[in-house]
Amino acid sequence: MTDPKRYALVGTGSRAEMFERAIVRDHPTTASLVALCDTNPVRVQAHQRYLAELGAPAAVAYDAADFTEMLAKEQVDGVIVTTMDSTHADYITRALRAGCDVLTEKPMTTDLAGCEAILDTVRETGRNVTVTFNYRFNPVHEQVKRLLDEGAVGEIGSVHFEWLLDVRHGADYFRRWHREKKNSGGLLVHKSGHHFDLVNWWLSPPAPARAGSEDGGPAPLETARPVDVSAYGQLFFYGETGRRHGYARDYERAHGSPAATDDPFALHLAAHPRLRELYLDAESADGYQRDRNVFAGGIDIEDDLAVMVRYNTGATMTYHLTAYAPWEGYRLMVNGSRGRLELEVVENDHVSLGASGALKGAALHGDEAAAEQGRVRLTLHRFWEPPVEIDVPEKSREGHGGADAKMTGILFGGATDPLRRSATERDGALALLTGLAANRALATGAPVHVPDLLTL
Repeated sequence: MTDPKRYALVGTGSRAEMFERAIVRDHPTTASLVALCDTNPVRVQAHQRYLAELGAPAAVAYDAADFTEMLAKEQVDGVIVTTMDSTHADYITRALRAGCDVLTEKPMTTDLAGCEAILDTVRETGRNVTVTFNYRFNPVHEQVKRLLDEGAVGEIGSVHFEWLLDVRHGADYFRRWHREKKNSGGLLVHKSGHHFDLVNWWLSPPAPARAGSEDGGPAPLETARPVDVSAYGQLFFYGETGRRHGYARDYERAHGSPAATDDPFALHLAAHPRLRELYLDAESADGYQRDRNVFAGGIDIEDDLAVMVRYNTGATMTYHLTAYAPWEGYRLMVNGSRGRLELEVVENDHVSLGASGALKGAALHGDEAAAEQGRVRLTLHRFWEPPVEIDVPEKSREGHGGADAKMTGILFGGATDPLRRSATERDGALALLTGLAANRALATGAPVHVPDLLTL
């Protein structure tokens, strides 16, 4: 029996817990978490306590300044990157050069320079980068992929994709570091990267067909990639411009602010033990405030975004992201030469308030425990036939519909994956390029030819 692969994790925010659980609780025979690293020592200690709750031994704690030293001293095989988006490229390239493989949260990075640096370093070192696009592992998205691969709608001509973030989840991007584009790339990079990757994956031929044509058959089809991108967007609801809607209260951050007491847009860190431990108690180390007013100044990302994309396959996509919806979910429509596939997912049909007027529960990344009523409907419409509703697996209320557990089972536990969904650095770059091209289109008001940014 081989020794477990040794992992270090850099970035000890709330998202890191998914990887910690997967390693120490679910896959201890094949993976081992040996080190934690962050700029904030208080937050690292909070994660040490979390590991103890899971029954795991403490990992060795390191300051971010000692990241490279940590990799050598702890004989690290793989690095998990869950830091602020704009810092991903630095940690990824340093880990690759130290001889480690890398798992990184999406987005892979936030700008072209970082993307090129990662691609170049992978070529130089021969190491692997995996971008954890967990949406690929959602059972409903698997079903969509299988139907499209089987030709259920024939050749794909166009896609319409609408994503709604409700005023519990959507608002959260405007409380924290994501509210500044220099940190997150904006929602088109941080959030929509998930969705752009899904469309790239859905439009691409089945993975085995792309693996080669050693039997002498036709050449493998090319992975779907964006070619031309147009976009429009605005900060319509949140920020200082959103005050015209009458929701704003006069405070900078919720903690200690009487005006935030019954504000439905305020996040009360002290009322949530884990948020208190990870963020409120850790403020003394770096000053980071997790509970900013979503209607305060300093927000430069958009909350209402429309994008049009043309792909190398010939298909087009119209895409819309709304970050201030009354309900959360998404609608997908795929039009093809044999019919149309429609998916509607309602993750929760409204947002509830508590007796005080404040939110019931906190919208943590990947947490679906606070959701109200939801449903999933997948329908195939073939020409000259009645519509057929496709059975879909029951949706889990945990970890992005159960996708997190399936993904980590493959990444850490060696589970097989016939759909070959694990995303490489090239997949990460393709999703990123759609968002970066859309951001440039927003800034210039003109369409962007993606190969002018970077050719893959």
